[in-house]
Amino acid sequence: MRVVVCPDKFAGTLSAVEAAAAIAEGWLRVRPADEVRLIPLADGGPGFVEVLQANLGGAVHDVTVADPLGRPVAAQWLQVGDTAYIEAAQANGLALLSPGERNPSVTSSAGVGQLIDAARRCSHIVVGLGGSGTNDGGRGAVEALGGRQVPGLLLATDVDSPLLGPHGATYGFAPQKGASPEDLPALEERMTAWAAQAPDLAESPGAGAAGGLGFGLMLLGGQRVSGIELVAQAVGLRSACTAADVVITGEGKFDWQSLHGKVVSGVREVATRVVVLAGQVDLPDSPVPAYSLLDVAGERAFSDAAAALADLAAQVASLEP
Repeated sequence: MRVVVCPDKFAGTLSAVEAAAAIAEGWLRVRPADEVRLIPLADGGPGFVEVLQANLGGAVHDVTVADPLGRPVAAQWLQVGDTAYIEAAQANGLALLSPGERNPSVTSSAGVGQLIDAARRCSHIVVGLGGSGTNDGGRGAVEALGGRQVPGLLLATDVDSPLLGPHGATYGFAPQKGASPEDLPALEERMTAWAAQAPDLAESPGAGAAGGLGFGLMLLGGQRVSGIELVAQAVGLRSACTAADVVITGEGKFDWQSLHGKVVSGVREVATRVVVLAGQVDLPDSPVPAYSLLDVAGERAFSDAAAALADLAAQVASLEP
């Protein structure tokens, strides 16, 4: 039996690479004769560079950039041929901030601009957007790059939100980054003033991604693409899934959002038979078989996530004829 294992990260517990390894270990424990291929995935958020490096190889470049509060932070970008892959969250990620530091009124995306500048030797630069702790409309990144156009710039994201409005960067996402309800009008006013230089771009799908970083990089010539579609194409997901008898994917939480622009939705588009292993399942009418790690493992889903996920994969494998 040919099996493809292609999960996203399990946020807070396992990277996509770790999750894929755990699922494969559990599956092969029960079905050692199966041919199992690991293709960890990402949709542009945290884990973007690690996933692409695991699948494509390439050269990893280390660089020190500014975090959302301007402090030095170690980051990496991946070079594959003449293409650079950058994970914005390594510079502007919410995970870089303690709960008490999360304040989108003061955080900046400047470090993302520094990362892009470090990779300008490449003809093509792909920036994964997601997991940000900023809401500056990408202004910090634009200023760090001196407002210069960046040829060959692609923006990979699972978010198609515009910059402004009820579903934009501020009202749609800033509360997750530490903004209080009282902060939102002032944040939106600041964003509206920044957007005035390019109103049409502000309405573009993806302009609101990563606290408006999508918009800022569009000002420099960036073109938005679906993160999962870009990764899927880069790693040859379609051909791998077409040849598989079963495809195992998963993520931290499987819910309605999973079916719209996320890793699971991307896998479903190219695979015939899909099984989902998730940290938590919150989709009563799931179109595919879905198994919850939390339901079967309880606290082990957090305290010993890799082993618990391997055990769940073994249980699912045992259901195969």
